[in-house]
Amino acid sequence: MDLQDAHDWFIDVLNEVSVQFQKVPGSAIFVRYVKSSYQNDPVRSAVELFLFLFAVRYLLAPKYSTSKKSYVKLTDEEIDELVDEWAPEPLVAPQTAFEEAENEKRPVIVGPTGPKSKLSNGRMVTNVASYNFYNLAGNETIKEKAIQTLRTYGVGPCGPRGFYGTQDVHMKVEADIATHLGTSACIVYAQAFSTISSVIPAFSKRGDIIVADEAVNFAIRKGIQISRSSIRWYKHNDMEDLQNVLASVVKEQARKPLTRRFIITEGLFENIGDTVNLVKVVELKHRYKFRLILDETWSFGVLGRTGAGVTEHQGVNVREVDMLVGSLAGPLCAGGGFCAGSNEIVEHQRLSASAYTFSAALPAMLATTASEVLSMLETNGEMLSQIRENIKTMWAQLDPRSEWVQCTSAMENPIMILALKPEVVASRKLGVADQEQLLQEMVDEALANSVLMTRLKSMPRGINITAKEVGWELQPALKVCITTGLTRKEIERTGAVIRHAITKVMKARR
Repeated sequence: MDLQDAHDWFIDVLNEVSVQFQKVPGSAIFVRYVKSSYQNDPVRSAVELFLFLFAVRYLLAPKYSTSKKSYVKLTDEEIDELVDEWAPEPLVAPQTAFEEAENEKRPVIVGPTGPKSKLSNGRMVTNVASYNFYNLAGNETIKEKAIQTLRTYGVGPCGPRGFYGTQDVHMKVEADIATHLGTSACIVYAQAFSTISSVIPAFSKRGDIIVADEAVNFAIRKGIQISRSSIRWYKHNDMEDLQNVLASVVKEQARKPLTRRFIITEGLFENIGDTVNLVKVVELKHRYKFRLILDETWSFGVLGRTGAGVTEHQGVNVREVDMLVGSLAGPLCAGGGFCAGSNEIVEHQRLSASAYTFSAALPAMLATTASEVLSMLETNGEMLSQIRENIKTMWAQLDPRSEWVQCTSAMENPIMILALKPEVVASRKLGVADQEQLLQEMVDEALANSVLMTRLKSMPRGINITAKEVGWELQPALKVCITTGLTRKEIERTGAVIRHAITKVMKARR
């Protein structure tokens, strides 16, 4: 059969099929529908024909059972043997000998916390281990206000803010904070730690990008972990490295779907004590189109002319910060935390932030205390000037006069972080455990001379976590908290005791 014969045969077959198809009832309607609907579009017709054939094939395919047991059946004896052999992984790592020894001799304060505190063994000590910066724990005005609130509102609202937990004092403290900072709105949480760890996952989800300082505190790290976002770290307070990371992220995402992008940093760093270069961060935020989450847990109530935080301290418009998070439990001696920003930012959290939605509201007594302290900061400038004078006095006793330690904190920070100097660590080849042992001996020596201070402590590593997986690690250090409850001479004496304790321990361990 030549090509012409084959062509004629094919045409005859098509004609016969067409004749037979036209004999089928409704065939004319079907042909007319196809021509009018698809306008003789062969590609679309072919696709729908394929889908039709696929549906027929799927319906005619043999059935199979989804409940068919494909696992090995074990006997009761084998099950019991496996249960006996199984050992659950511990929730926390066992205590080290160092931790056990530290817990056994941990000092316990009896009665109220103040600049002078009484221990369970009956001794009176100078307390530079608490965040009672303005000696508000013993302020009679605040105490009387708290008692009146307790009698009016009771101990607590016993319900979340969105479910019969909101009281007028909550709305007042939110308005007071927003006014104090200069933001449009504010939302108050019941716990300081859970504030930032809820704010982050309320806005950043899986697939979004977070660029964070490698030295951020543990609460921020938990929030980042909960968000399941892609995380990129930059070197601590290194603006050049931050710029490189932001540029790298923008380049990587150029041809990808648009995602939300955040920069997360602290005002005063909890683990280092220094301040962020907020002016530069805001500049980079605008240049690379990122949102900024600023944690002012330790800078709110401390930095600035009225204690409004690092934005006031560095002259940055607070509206340049998308989410400003702070604590009411540290410098303000109240409780809870807050997030300030635009109305949209705040209202979104009332339904999306887990710590706000599912936690009982802040006790009215603590809300009233926070409002009262904010009023004091705005009207009584001597509170801030006095704490800064005491900080300078303590600095003069420790940082320039000690050959062993250096202070990594900013001059305005009432929490002095005292770490061993790099040359001391290098010359003595001190590891992290060695440094922690030396610092604990310094704490014990100071306590023997009636000065209570503490060490900077980080969360322990997870079980079977390697150093590579941990990444940035906290450098062991002493933590000395300054308070206005001590006179200049008492500060000088306390600083001298700490300096001599450091010298004595270091010389004894040559």
